[in-house]
Amino acid sequence: MKGIILAAGRGTRLYPMTKPVCKPLLPIYDKPLIYYPLSMLMQAGIREVLVIVPPGEVSAFQSLLGDGGHLGMHISFAVQPVAKGIADALLIGREFVGTDNVCLVLGDNLFYAPDFAQVMKSAVKSNQGATVFGYYVEDPRPFGVVEFDENWNVLSLAEKPQEPKSNYIVPGVYFYDNQVMEIAAGLKPSARGELEITDVNLGYLARKQLRVIPLSRQTQWMDAGTADSLLDAAQTIREIQTHTGSQVGCIEELAYQEGWITAETLYALGEAMKTTYYGRHLMAFSRLFSAPCEKSPEVR
Repeated sequence: MKGIILAAGRGTRLYPMTKPVCKPLLPIYDKPLIYYPLSMLMQAGIREVLVIVPPGEVSAFQSLLGDGGHLGMHISFAVQPVAKGIADALLIGREFVGTDNVCLVLGDNLFYAPDFAQVMKSAVKSNQGATVFGYYVEDPRPFGVVEFDENWNVLSLAEKPQEPKSNYIVPGVYFYDNQVMEIAAGLKPSARGELEITDVNLGYLARKQLRVIPLSRQTQWMDAGTADSLLDAAQTIREIQTHTGSQVGCIEELAYQEGWITAETLYALGEAMKTTYYGRHLMAFSRLFSAPCEKSPEVR
């Protein structure tokens, strides 16, 4: 399975912060926002990732992430010239995806749960057709709402319904088999002129191939769309890291845990940032292991 991060939003609701820099490069506590969706794909075991960015921003993202070789990954970039909706990311990434399955993640979503890596890997392994997550909220009316039966089969999807049929919403991570390319290619723009991801999911629902994984109540989902939610997300990440002693969205650490880089490489990555707590954390984490991880070779 390959991964796509749609990070092409200009973040106009965050002006003036996002006038000089696009939203996915803003900091969420001690890391750029883009680290968090990238870490989600890494927790799913996905090593090949396409990041879709706004015009004129490729060099900034390349400066931050490179080609992914230092993480044992392949990271490439594409531009979304005009905002045409979430489903447009699938058309932009058509050549990248090829005949593989794909996980599409929004560039401003953050998730945390102690078992989130297991949830992501489970979605990859069991994915036939399409799989989405269901996240419980008290008031689902401002979101896309999913209704499902006792076997997690989706019964209905509704965008911002006045009378929701459940309290579960669909956050911004979607697992698709390769049928999605055919479905996305057949979409027509909605009334607001965009290719809607809900229409992709409805295409799978019509084929009876849409499944939902309800996330546990321990899962925290954060959306960094406004100044308040940006601050809330940063404070939440700080609180989690302070109380657990672990890092959230630490891509170098995840690369080691997945077996894509060695402990020596992890130490070197930390040493390059040793003036920061983040860098010293990587160095300390690497010292816990006396031998290189041998699960798989590094990708260069």
